[in-house]
Amino acid sequence: MSSIHKSLRALAALSLVPLTFCSAFQAHAANLKLEDCRLQSEVAGGGVAAQCARLSVPENREQPSGKQIQLHVAVIRSMRTEPAGDPLFVLSGGPGQAASDFYISIAPALARIRRDRDIVIVDQRGTGRSNRLDCSFPDESDITFSDPKQLRELTRSCLEKLPGDPRYYTTSVAVRDLDDVRAALGYQRVDLYGVSYGTRVAQHYMRRYPQRVRVAILDGVVPPELPLGPDVALDAQAAIDNAFARCDSNADCQRAFPNIATTFATLRARVLEKPLPLSIPDPLNAEPVATQLGAAELSAAVRLLSYSDETVSTLPLLIHEAEIGQPQALAAQYLMIKRSLDTQIANGMHFAVVCSEDAPRWHERPVADSDLAKTYIGATFMQAMRSICEQWPHGPVDADFGKPLQSAIPTLVLSGGNDPVTPSRYGEQILAGLKNSRHLVLDGQGHGQIAVGCMPRVVADFITAGTVKSLDDECLKTVAPAPFLLSRSAPAP
Repeated sequence: MSSIHKSLRALAALSLVPLTFCSAFQAHAANLKLEDCRLQSEVAGGGVAAQCARLSVPENREQPSGKQIQLHVAVIRSMRTEPAGDPLFVLSGGPGQAASDFYISIAPALARIRRDRDIVIVDQRGTGRSNRLDCSFPDESDITFSDPKQLRELTRSCLEKLPGDPRYYTTSVAVRDLDDVRAALGYQRVDLYGVSYGTRVAQHYMRRYPQRVRVAILDGVVPPELPLGPDVALDAQAAIDNAFARCDSNADCQRAFPNIATTFATLRARVLEKPLPLSIPDPLNAEPVATQLGAAELSAAVRLLSYSDETVSTLPLLIHEAEIGQPQALAAQYLMIKRSLDTQIANGMHFAVVCSEDAPRWHERPVADSDLAKTYIGATFMQAMRSICEQWPHGPVDADFGKPLQSAIPTLVLSGGNDPVTPSRYGEQILAGLKNSRHLVLDGQGHGQIAVGCMPRVVADFITAGTVKSLDDECLKTVAPAPFLLSRSAPAP
């Protein structure tokens, strides 16, 4: 699953660090020196002023004197001269997305929070400027993706090129980094905001260091007991079915695009049999670029456009145009999405997490390829993931990593009513173990709620109060999904 917001809007035991080493390391880390810097993001655009530092940590936590890697740490200072003592740590998704990239896309939504407290950004090991584990990998549109032999060769090639040992980039290791950053910056307690995969990191940090967390916001929840992968195609299909049903129930959308689900199925069958070769203007520089619209390109575009209510509102029009012989706009969406993912996601770190934490548990939630084949994504995705993870080295995963979190930490859980990758039932699932929590579900919304409607104020109020009791969320009742785009000029009235 990647944490793509409104701008696109996809097991061995390891004990805790010994107390003697932890104390020595924190004394050394207390010398962390922050210097003025500027966070920049190609994907989100723009940048923000911050103070940055590099924190040295062992790549292999069991060999503290061995190879060291540098964590990129950034602090966006509070607007107050005397900020609250508990900063907000922002944890991004993917797995594989850098928190520094993600933060820029949501910075306006955190403005109220920044008035009172610092915001801390840590590029998780293997992402961004923290020894990024990356290599070129095909996506679903590449024939290699469906060829196990070629995929195995590419996996071996990727592993050879990585600048680190992927065994040591799991969530269980990363939360120890996070606590070292907290200690190095001198904070006794922190607030956590995690989105998508970042909710997995947040929950495991809450499990390992409960005394260090004041409050937590989990946005687009991944339950610890859920192995990511098998449900991706099923949840994506459910979300697009819901969107099509909403179009059918709207008189204007139904009139403009009658039987849109059937139109989509017909289009998919056609491009599955014979991809449409195209030459289109490059979405960024308008230069002609050769591409195609096949089943894989269609799947990638539809899946990621369904992450946001604003972009899913364009799908009936784009599908209709493609079916009547004008597929250029849909193909252009695919190109933009592919480039954004290539920039955002560090593939090596992604597989380091999934192949260590999820693949060993896939048997616990078996989904037949015949059932996956009934979805628009199909079975190819999971078949490819199995091929990759068969070769990928597995890293340390704490023994209790996949157990439901039991916690009394005040926790605000956020879900989109039509999230294609972390549906609202996931948020409901974790509530049983959270003794002081509240679950807010936003009607018709996709993946990630922090910037939707009045949510920035609601979240800021929660952090200020430090409790979910008496939280005023009335303003969220006015949230509704964006109206469908009926033509290139305007949405429905």
